[in-house]
Amino acid sequence: MKEINIARTIVKKRHEKGLTQEDIANYIGVSKASVSKWETGQSYPDITFLPQLATLFNISIDELMGYEPQMSKEDIRKLYVKLSADFASKPFDEVLDSCRVIAKKYFSCFPLLFHIGTLLVNNSMEAGDKEKTLSVLSEAKELFVRVKTESEDAELVQLALNMEACCALMMGNPNEVIELLEGTSHKILSSEALLASAYQMIGKSKDAKLILQVAIYQHMGYLFGALTDYLMLCTDNPEQFDITLKRANDIAEAFDLKKLHPSLLMKLYIVAAQGCTMLGKTERALEILEKYAELVTSNIYPLQLKGDEYFYLIDQWIEEFDLGNTLPRSEKIIRKSMADGVINNPAFTILADEIRFKRIVEKLKNNCEERYSP
Repeated sequence: MKEINIARTIVKKRHEKGLTQEDIANYIGVSKASVSKWETGQSYPDITFLPQLATLFNISIDELMGYEPQMSKEDIRKLYVKLSADFASKPFDEVLDSCRVIAKKYFSCFPLLFHIGTLLVNNSMEAGDKEKTLSVLSEAKELFVRVKTESEDAELVQLALNMEACCALMMGNPNEVIELLEGTSHKILSSEALLASAYQMIGKSKDAKLILQVAIYQHMGYLFGALTDYLMLCTDNPEQFDITLKRANDIAEAFDLKKLHPSLLMKLYIVAAQGCTMLGKTERALEILEKYAELVTSNIYPLQLKGDEYFYLIDQWIEEFDLGNTLPRSEKIIRKSMADGVINNPAFTILADEIRFKRIVEKLKNNCEERYSP
């Protein structure tokens, strides 16, 4: 971890001012060789020279020092896993305070800030009451805004913008979401085919396959997610609802999502069951919820992003993520949220007296208790 970046600052500011190393040496009263060593990081200026350098460059001493705490990708990953586990096992306020301390210390490490914000979002419902949940979401949103406005990583900026919008939506501010995202989500710009062709032309067929496997995996996920969200809007048109559900199920079967990415399938089952209850299709809703309970209590843990026999190259791509294949919440909280998605879902109140529904609820409760009993 490199926290002092004075060498980089001196070089940058000297060039901005059009100065030579000799100019700085004469101004400070040192040799040109000393300035050269400062710029290459072989030594640091004496502390008594800092005010003079800051004055010369018209910046603060903090800016001159370039104090930007950074963490490596591996450090971020380890810290994220620890904090995620802490949210599941320690008092919420204690872990929240730890997140605040870390964010303050590494306020210029934008990948870390992004993931701290993501942690807060994914655990905000554990805060207690609604007011506190909104407060946690507001803190997360501020982190995403900082990343969006200060980071020079275009991909991270886009991710931060999306998470900022997610916070706004969870806080009940749909107009803010529209203001943030309208006009940014209609463009389809894909370079995978060109890149894969280029790799193929220079004889790197494995790289070409990896590029296209990643593209297929991502676009499949986007398509399946969009179909799931669209399904929620189709309860005013039963025929469209049935067609959309069929197409989503066809994709799930084609890509074997039960094994490849069960989390995607879980959301579809919940949304589909909710839609069926709204359409008065009680039997079908119960059938889908039984599939949901069977899936979430099956041998799918620990939930991780991974490839399979078809996507046999993407694990190396996943490993390059800041968090690797780690999912954003601890297994304990994931299991609990899976149960809550049915048990505390007002859409299923109409099913409460059904024997089949009671069995589903019992099965989901056991899924939490058996794994984490004292």
